[in-house]
Amino acid sequence: MNRKLKELEENIGYRFEDQNLLFRAMTHSSYANEHRIEKRLCNERLEFLGDAVLEVVSSDYLYHRHPDLPEGELTKLRASIVCEPTLALCAGDIRLGEYLLLGKGEEATGGRTRNSVVSDAMEALIGAVYLDGGFASAKEFIHRFVLNDIEHKQLFFDSKTILQEMVQAMGDTPLSYEMLREEGPDHNKTFEARALVGDTEIGRGIGRTKKAAESMAAYRGILKLKMHQPNE
Repeated sequence: MNRKLKELEENIGYRFEDQNLLFRAMTHSSYANEHRIEKRLCNERLEFLGDAVLEVVSSDYLYHRHPDLPEGELTKLRASIVCEPTLALCAGDIRLGEYLLLGKGEEATGGRTRNSVVSDAMEALIGAVYLDGGFASAKEFIHRFVLNDIEHKQLFFDSKTILQEMVQAMGDTPLSYEMLREEGPDHNKTFEARALVGDTEIGRGIGRTKKAAESMAAYRGILKLKMHQPNE
């Protein structure tokens, strides 16, 4: 596992003084249970800490970036940044799932690609960086891997709402979604959906859940509609 951990360090551009912190951040509770490791040594406590650090850093970032937004809008924006799907997307960028220590059952049921598992690990990694290198290191990590490309992430995860508003502004033609196919075993399914305005397809998407597939279809629909909108 040491070689894998060094690879992860290279991916994130951060070298741990205390390798045990990184090991613990990658240790899922299922692995700890299976190997009779103390419960406190899995990544759940680090996840708790990382969640708090992430909230502070993202709040500070949004407060300064959007000086005119009221508290309610800032809260909503922060929620979209620190939500499970967004963190899972960020974890995917650094291939975090590949480095997790999972129990055999969790491994067999697709834990490496499950949003809940990898988003928790992302928070645990933030907590580990915070303990190892202090607040400045954690802040740098969050800015680099979570707060980068915010507009794209927000557009993707709010895609169904945004597309609904765009379609409503166009007239009375309804927006709907159609599931095109479903493949794979129960623990590792793939779904494909399309977004329709009336009978016209405007986007397709593939995901590991129906919701993810529809979100991707909506995102592609937004991009298509924006291409055909006249410049203001």
